[in-house]
Amino acid sequence: MPTSVTEGVKTKARTGRKMNTSVQVQAEVSRGAVRALNIAGVLVALWVAACIVGGMIVSGGPIALVKGWFSAVMGL
Repeated sequence: MPTSVTEGVKTKARTGRKMNTSVQVQAEVSRGAVRALNIAGVLVALWVAACIVGGMIVSGGPIALVKGWFSAVMGL
């Protein structure tokens, strides 16, 4: 004799689509890899922006930064 309403009742849920478990795992791994690469790209972009701003502050402004860069590259 069942002690609760749901005891002894078996149901099957059907979604209408069959998907291989390995395909699901591969999709999740791919999503994780894309997220990790996006985060790395954002971190690199933030580092580049910080370096450019720091260079402009040290050199005295954006024009002085460009002049200093050209003089360093040309060896002047």
